Amino acid sequence: MKPAEAFILEQPEPFKSILMHLQLLIETNFAEVDLQFKWKMPFYYLNEKPLCYLNPSKKKGYVDVGFYVNNEFKKFNEFVISDNRKVVKSLRYTKVSDINAEVLISVLEEAYNQTTKGFFGK
Repeated sequence: MKPAEAFILEQPEPFKSILMHLQLLIETNFAEVDLQFKWKMPFYYLNEKPLCYLNPSKKKGYVDVGFYVNNEFKKFNEFVISDNRKVVKSLRYTKVSDINAEVLISVLEEAYNQTTKGFFGK
C-alpha cells in the first residue's frame, strides 16, 4: 500500500469518506494519474505535472482539494476558494454529498492545463 493510501485510510470520519470519494473520482477520470505522498499529504501528478493535493483540515472541519493556478477559471469559478492566496486555490468539502463530480473534474482539468511541469512555474 502506498503511503498516501495508508494516510487516507487512517483518517477519522468524515474525512476518510470524503478522501476516498475524491480518490475514486480523480483516479477514474484521470487514468494516468500518479498518487504520491508529499509534504505529509496525498498529491496527484499527471504526466509528471502536479494535478492536485488532498488536505484534510481537522481543525477547520473540511477537506481541501488544492491546485496551483494564477488565473480565474472559465467554468465553475464560483466554487473555487482562494482565501487571499495568489497561487493556491481549492475546492472545499465538509461532507461527501458536497462533492459535485462535474465541478471537481472540470476544475481539475482546467487547473492542470494551466500548470507547468513544476509548482510555481519551475
